[in-house]
Amino acid sequence: MPATPQNPAASPSRAGGAANSGSGGTDAELYREKFRRRLPDSLDELWGPAEGIVEPPATVVWSGLRAFDLANERQRMSLYRTVLAEGMRSDLCALLNRDILLRSWPTLRILVSTTVRSVWEDRFPELRTLANVPPARPPARQRRTHEGPAAS
Repeated sequence: MPATPQNPAASPSRAGGAANSGSGGTDAELYREKFRRRLPDSLDELWGPAEGIVEPPATVVWSGLRAFDLANERQRMSLYRTVLAEGMRSDLCALLNRDILLRSWPTLRILVSTTVRSVWEDRFPELRTLANVPPARPPARQRRTHEGPAAS
């Protein structure tokens, strides 16, 4: 069978040779590279909004909540987690704000995958220095009050 992107030719590491210890090192490195290529050169390139409602493109958020209020901590964390995982370089720069990312990183780093976290911390030492800062406590959920005849 000829080699194709869907069916690559067997290599010593794929064929179970000594280079393959069963850890999937090649696949893991390709996965890391996918995220590395998306990174901005500097956190200063993250000029996204610091307030207001953000509506990411469908290529980043394709289901569920589509508009995120940056004043709402849960929505802001959800947006940043999704953009870090799904966004391309232009999305990262347009949707993420440097100051918010730095302030939120101690919490965000436990919400994203280990691959995303390590790629970002490897590229940006200022994020790595925040690794030992304890994450923020989650905001309290607002309880809804039920008013009307049934609530009496």
